Formats: sequence, structure tokens, C-alpha cells
Amino acid sequence: MDQAKKLEIRERFLKLDTSNVADVLDELGYPNQGLAQDFAQQTEGGVLAGWAYTIQGQMTPYPLGGDKEKMTACAGLGEGDISVWAGNGEGICYFGELIAIGMKEKGCKGALADGGIRDTRWIDKQAFPVFARYRTPVQSISRWKVNAWQIPVFLRGACSTWVEVKPGDFILGDSDGAIVVPQAIVQTVLEKTEALTAQEVAIREDLSKGMTLAEALAQYGHV
Repeated sequence: MDQAKKLEIRERFLKLDTSNVADVLDELGYPNQGLAQDFAQQTEGGVLAGWAYTIQGQMTPYPLGGDKEKMTACAGLGEGDISVWAGNGEGICYFGELIAIGMKEKGCKGALADGGIRDTRWIDKQAFPVFARYRTPVQSISRWKVNAWQIPVFLRGACSTWVEVKPGDFILGDSDGAIVVPQAIVQTVLEKTEALTAQEVAIREDLSKGMTLAEALAQYGHV
């Protein structure tokens, strides 16, 4: 898929709800793509939508100083990507304001972290959406270190213990939560969700004109 097509798909997903995407994934036989409910929108950046660029790390004591692997990993981010952070870090942040600025400069459209972030009031000023499990003032330096990137990673799931995220999967996050669309079915999920969304628009219009809910359900079925 070329870059222009990827950006077009992203723009179309921005108009859709995670709830409808989840329903379509259920229909297609992918019931465990939703992320755990403690993944929350931590910054004011709008909808999280883009292609997964995965970064993995682990708790590793080391002397104070920078994490060169983290910088190298972030340097590979491109236009339309979402940085997806995974690993066994607990109580520490995976990144803060400066790395968020660097990611945005690369064209990255947000971040999804199975762990913590910090500097949220400053990241807010960047209009850079971040979904993470918690906020913390504690830095990763000397505690948590990146050890791989652009590999399959596993994040906590809503209906399963883990959800696998592969490089190139599509990430969508809104006020209801976050969900992962496998790359192989992105186009199918997009088209089916757009159709479901159009149906819901029609239902709302009919209800506003006086149709009862019972009549809407009889006409449109379960939605």
C-alpha cells in the first residue's frame, strides 16, 4: 500500500467510532481486538488514528543518561504512524514532552502506551493525542530501556489477556477507548464500518422525524 493510500484510509477512519469498528470486527470473527479499559486518553489531541509503529522495552537498571535505542527507534517514525509502546514497565513513563515533539516532527499522529507518560500539560499544547494506562512523574532513564522496535508486541486486552499489535496494523482511539485493526483486513473493516455509520445516521434522522425506537429496530434491525 503506497503512502497516499495509507493517508487516505487514515482520514476516513478519523470520521468513524471505535464502537462501530468493534462491531464490524465481531462480525468478521475478530472479537478480541479492543484494548483494556485502563487505556485512557491522557492528552488533548483528538482522535488517535494511524498505522502502528511498535516500540518495546523492559525494566533494566542502568546508569543515568540517555537511551540511545529509544532515540534510534523514534527516528524511524513516519507520516501517519502511531507509536505503540509495549513492555514490562510499571510506575515509570515511557516518554514525555520532548520525545512527543520529536515524534510529531516525524509526522507521527499520536502514541499508544501500555504504561505511563508524563509532561501531559505540555504535550497538550502540541495537539498530539496520547492513550496510555497512567500518568507518572517518574522517568524511564536508568529504569526502563528500549530493546526492540517494529516487531509484534502485546498490549493488555479488554476481552483477552493480550492483544497482538503488528507493525502496520491500524490503531483507532476515541472517547470510548482504543482498538487494533489487523493490517490484512483494514480495507474491509473500513468499508463495512462506513456502511454501518451511514445506517446509524439514517436511523438518527428517522428518529428525529418522529419514528419510534421500536419502528426503527423493526426497519433496520439491531445496531
